[in-house]
Amino acid sequence: MRCAPNSRFVILSVVPLYEYELCEGSCAACGGRFTLRRPLRAPELTACPACKRPIRKVITGFNTPSITKPVSVSDAKKAGFTVLKRVNKGEYERQ
Repeated sequence: MRCAPNSRFVILSVVPLYEYELCEGSCAACGGRFTLRRPLRAPELTACPACKRPIRKVITGFNTPSITKPVSVSDAKKAGFTVLKRVNKGEYERQ
């Protein structure tokens, strides 16, 4: 993570995990299937780094955040948010 020059924003460096498998056969070094962390702009990997055999990228599941419970008014207040309740059209009051 680093800050952009002359900016309030933080640039996150994202390096995803990719899963690969051998196109044919198996290997004692890689086990026939392996996972690597590779930059988004890296060229496509076509051979296993260990055994040099041809490989293909495997489509796998991905991680998504899960919400365990609905956000309540008290949770929002604890997090420092101002909670407003609609009174009339265009009118709100603090809770």
